[in-house]
Amino acid sequence: MSAVDRRGGAFLLKGMKVIRAKSAGFCWGVERAIKIAENFAEKGKGKVLTDGPLIHNSQMMEKLERSGVREVGDYTSEKQLNLSDEEKEESVLVVRAHGISPERRKYLKSLGMEFRDATCPDVGLIAGRIKTGARKGKNTVIFGDPKHPEVIGLLGYAGGRGHVVQNDEDLKNLPDLEGGVAMVSQSTMFVHEFQRLSGILRDKYPEAEIYDTICGATKERQTDLRKLVQEGAEAIVVIGGHHSANTRKLAKLANEHERPTYHIETAKQIDPAEMCQYSTVGVTAGASTPDFIIDSVCESLRAIEHSPQNT
Repeated sequence: MSAVDRRGGAFLLKGMKVIRAKSAGFCWGVERAIKIAENFAEKGKGKVLTDGPLIHNSQMMEKLERSGVREVGDYTSEKQLNLSDEEKEESVLVVRAHGISPERRKYLKSLGMEFRDATCPDVGLIAGRIKTGARKGKNTVIFGDPKHPEVIGLLGYAGGRGHVVQNDEDLKNLPDLEGGVAMVSQSTMFVHEFQRLSGILRDKYPEAEIYDTICGATKERQTDLRKLVQEGAEAIVVIGGHHSANTRKLAKLANEHERPTYHIETAKQIDPAEMCQYSTVGVTAGASTPDFIIDSVCESLRAIEHSPQNT
């Protein structure tokens, strides 16, 4: 039996084989946001407050809270913060990795607190693209989830000329767009869906500018999941928060490859009686899932003996 390879690879498990995707775990934007918050907490000069969840993983947020980082506000960073004058004076306010709208930024800075921006640079590039188009009077079509905090923040840069689409019907229901059209994507969407929908948009607006703004980490995870299937995974375990967009996408992609898919947050949610039917299992994780959770899931799977007769 070989040791767990934390950077990807396979190991034998009492007759069961587990293949871990190389890209499973933190993306660089999430790691950057965590380091920003943790660095201030380690200085011990005051409280570290995040405007809504810094990342979409409740277990990591709980760990951060134990180290002195506390979430305030709401999931979409839209409500006002209820902070005392003492908290404002003694705390640093950190912007979430998903980014915020210009209006939200202005509000947060008006609180008079020490302010640090942990927005993922990839999201910042999308915001800059939208802002540039808005200055030229262009309409921006955003492929994404209208309820996701990243999309809510991005819409704020569109100057009232932003439109969110998720499917063909949304594209069909777009109003007539005058003044030019550009299309971008939420950073964690499916590549093939963006390509298909952007093609439909360009059929209607031949001069539309199409910008593939799906981040490299998301593309890598989608590619690696396909590799798990190619390498013989009979089932896929996807680890990450159920409110994490990129994790849900991974689970959906696994289902589309006709593999039994188990979206879990921790090893406690593994059902040995269910998993023992598989001889080979693929493991991947969302961009906000820490290594300690992935390792725990892999260790738990190692302890399950492959028993096909129990299926």
